[in-house]
Amino acid sequence: MKIAIVCYPTFGGSGVVATELGIALANRGHEIHFITYKQPVRLELLSNKIFFHEVHVPEYPLFHYQPYELALSSKLVDTIKLHKIDLLHVHYAIPHAYAGYMAKKMLEEEGIYVPMITTLHGTDITLVGKHPFYKPAVTFSINQSDVVTSVSESLKQGTLDIFDIHGEIEVIPNFIDAKKYSTSFTDCQRSNMATEDERIVTHISNFRKVKRIPDVIKIFSKIQLEIPSKLIMVGEGPEKEGAERLCEELGISNKVIFLGNSNEIDKILCFSDLFLLPSESESFGLAALEAMINKVPVISSNAGGIPEVNTEGVSGFLSDVGDINDMAAKAITILKNDKVLERFKLNALKEAQRFDIQKVVPLYEEVYERAYKRRFKNV
Repeated sequence: MKIAIVCYPTFGGSGVVATELGIALANRGHEIHFITYKQPVRLELLSNKIFFHEVHVPEYPLFHYQPYELALSSKLVDTIKLHKIDLLHVHYAIPHAYAGYMAKKMLEEEGIYVPMITTLHGTDITLVGKHPFYKPAVTFSINQSDVVTSVSESLKQGTLDIFDIHGEIEVIPNFIDAKKYSTSFTDCQRSNMATEDERIVTHISNFRKVKRIPDVIKIFSKIQLEIPSKLIMVGEGPEKEGAERLCEELGISNKVIFLGNSNEIDKILCFSDLFLLPSESESFGLAALEAMINKVPVISSNAGGIPEVNTEGVSGFLSDVGDINDMAAKAITILKNDKVLERFKLNALKEAQRFDIQKVVPLYEEVYERAYKRRFKNV
């Protein structure tokens, strides 16, 4: 099958999932065409099964904001016609499903029908989508999709609560490629980050307010009072500068390492002992899953889709949003004893394997087949 995938090409979870899905589909014999404004960060190699089509947005002085949706929909039309695409899979309702719908309507004028699958990832629903300015467009885009999927039961329910959705939303969880993590590093360079007697705590995100970055710092501050440890902060975003100031105020700057964005997440997690994810909300918790597949237990908030990934008392612990004391206490419970830590590490890996890509990709293929067959009823 020839599949066009539209996603954000950045370090965010939706872009990572869309890219990894495309690569996995290509490995299973499908022809994949990524369509976005730059090559996705996880898309390292193109092949005879993977193609990238860049969306160019011309600069017009007439527009205060350049019309990306218009450029994207036009690029979709051209690409679908040129490469005889069978199916369109867009990740994020706005602007991708909106642009996809416009492309579908333009193609239908020429007698070409291409089904569109829309995958909801979270922010398109919980933040952008429910804003009064965008809610009608998001509702319309979801309802005009041939198939709608959500990455968690929590996000599905949140979507149904916020929007007037006419059709079914199918839950297909995010995933991890377990094979990539089956071989351990012989030297993960742990000594570059901490001394032999220190534990390493890690947080990875886009440093937005919803991630509650100050909570990460405060939780670690309490941990390091009880257990010699270092905190590694991976990512960039608007909350980073404030986090650095908070470290100075708490007198722990020498114990916190800010690494910025990184393509070597697996190496960082290789030497990590614990992962902190105290988010206000998470549609799924992909960062937690990446930690778990690397045998890193998770201390997280009991919010959104995180409990569907991080199993209480098994792969880590859950606490109410903002309960810094409880998160710190549970972190110390895991870190203070080598045997306890090792048990949680092994459990984290086992729980993560439930989301292996080999179990999840066939779920998407089944949806594709159903949508593709349905198109003949519309021709």
